[in-house]
Amino acid sequence: MKTNTMTMIDNRDGAKHEFDILDASRGPSVVDIATFYKKTGMFTYDSGYTATASCKSSVTYIDGDKGELLYRGINIETLATKHSYLEACYLLLHSVLPTKDELESFDLELRHRSFINEDLRRLLLSFPDSAHPMSILSSGVSALASFYYEHLNMDDVEECQEMARRIIAKIPTLAAFAYRKSLGISFIYPDVDRSFTENFLYMLRAYPGGKMKRTKDGVEAISALEVKALDTIFTLHADHEQNASTTVVRNVASTGAHPYVAIASGISALWGRAHGGANESVILQLEMIGSVDNVDKYIAKAKDPNDSFKLMGFGHRVYKNFDPRAKILKNLQDQLKDELNLDSNLMAIAHRLEEIALNDEYFIKRKLYPNIDFYSGVILTSLKIDKAMFTPIFVIGRCVGWVTQLLEFRGDQTSKIARPRQLYVGK
Repeated sequence: MKTNTMTMIDNRDGAKHEFDILDASRGPSVVDIATFYKKTGMFTYDSGYTATASCKSSVTYIDGDKGELLYRGINIETLATKHSYLEACYLLLHSVLPTKDELESFDLELRHRSFINEDLRRLLLSFPDSAHPMSILSSGVSALASFYYEHLNMDDVEECQEMARRIIAKIPTLAAFAYRKSLGISFIYPDVDRSFTENFLYMLRAYPGGKMKRTKDGVEAISALEVKALDTIFTLHADHEQNASTTVVRNVASTGAHPYVAIASGISALWGRAHGGANESVILQLEMIGSVDNVDKYIAKAKDPNDSFKLMGFGHRVYKNFDPRAKILKNLQDQLKDELNLDSNLMAIAHRLEEIALNDEYFIKRKLYPNIDFYSGVILTSLKIDKAMFTPIFVIGRCVGWVTQLLEFRGDQTSKIARPRQLYVGK
């Protein structure tokens, strides 16, 4: 909504130009510079889009200074501690939390949509065993566009929802298949008697034929505690405003590409170590540090301006306070420490790093607080999940956010194909 204008004075010729100021329902207002080039003959320059709003959105809101994250206006702490991942999915897709009946129907539909076409299964088998699960997953999701080409042009809400629910249901299956292919072991089909998160752990862990390892008491080796922990991680990853991969999804969607191709592009973007691959890098770094006795040496390296070493899992592009998702995972990690026998050595190293970061002036001044990646890797390790699967798990959680943002973009009548300009410095 237009509330005011801003006047810019061009120092070259004294010309005055007015631009509309648009107020947000939360957070900073924005200056509408759509007519900037027309009025001034210049482009704006904002490397990395640090001060640029690329769209209007009602999905997710972040207040980086307060350390606040909201899905559809609901605080992330409430969603992660009092609701399931599927409830968060429904909220993002429909803007309201589901009733009991709506949740049961939603859950049942996802269970039945979790199977993939046998031709796609054979395609996944053609990858070499050495392939990273993210590579297989991105390719598998892109291939879904061939199996469900009818989603290229969606004319009504029901068709859009079918597309969205289909991809949310199939992503865990593709991720589990990608992991088992990377190990060279047979695939385990979904079990419709299991919940969304439990089913994913089942497809990762089951023996050929679907048999599960059992405890001495004859209890199946997927505990409710493990399901709750992973479900919480999915919820915390579900959406995060206009981050790099979400921006990629929106930009690819702006070309009119198939929705699943846009999602596959987001998966590729998420694979980067500066984005979704950071939690894998955190564990690798903790293993490299090796011992609590070595922590001070690596802290010194991180503080040395002449050393390229960087501590993974600290700081965030948006949060200038504690990442609210990290707070939730820290509490979860403390709860799980004994029940899941978290790696005591990795925990000790991580605890010492955290202790220093929260008290050392160098980290405090630069607002380098532990972020979600710092804690999620340790928890996923405790769930016996291979490091190579950390980012695919991020994909499972974030898929609902991507598809929600994509649908919002397609429903915006003012949306255009993404086409940034440049500051040319060549010959």
